[in-house]
Amino acid sequence: MIKEKNDKIEIESKIIKNVKEQDEIILPTALQIEDEISRLKNRRDYIHILFNTIASLIVVAAIAVLISSFLLPVLRVTGTSMTPTLTNGTVVVCKRTTSLKRGDIVAFYYNNKVLLKRVIGLPGDYIEVRTDGTVLVNNEAIDEPYIDGPSYGENDLTYPYQVPEDRYFVMGDHRSTSVDSRSKTIGCVSEEEVLGKVKMAIWPIDKFKILK
Repeated sequence: MIKEKNDKIEIESKIIKNVKEQDEIILPTALQIEDEISRLKNRRDYIHILFNTIASLIVVAAIAVLISSFLLPVLRVTGTSMTPTLTNGTVVVCKRTTSLKRGDIVAFYYNNKVLLKRVIGLPGDYIEVRTDGTVLVNNEAIDEPYIDGPSYGENDLTYPYQVPEDRYFVMGDHRSTSVDSRSKTIGCVSEEEVLGKVKMAIWPIDKFKILK
């Protein structure tokens, strides 16, 4: 009887020991718990960001289709010639018009491509670009809060230069890299080459803005 009791106690002791050993193996450490919580949080954040991005793309695509149905050109900016106003990859909407004023951003055809530049001079204006990058229109320096900094850039004109009739003198906002009307390669833009005036930037969402 005593032997059976001792055997029972020994068996129970082994069971308790095994349970303790299993508990020590199964239970995670505090660090492991923190890592798992962090992993799950990052996964939720990733899914949330992915969902928002997809939703934004759908909205932008729908807007682009809607705008295009009204014959408003939707264009994607490539290059840096219009930074900081319009950066590479920005999607913009144009309004078809040839009625332009100084300061407008215009889309125009050049060698089977569409370029975006800013209107600096109107037909008949006298333009001068000084070596320090200062731009004068009809002998008056113009205020240009939109440029990244003055620069003479690629320039092979003789100044003062008079803008021909029915043409526009255009320049990129990133003066040091833009090839524009300062160069005979581009020259002034004729009314026939004008696609339209850029009215708004619609993508990326955080860069959405109305352009005056």
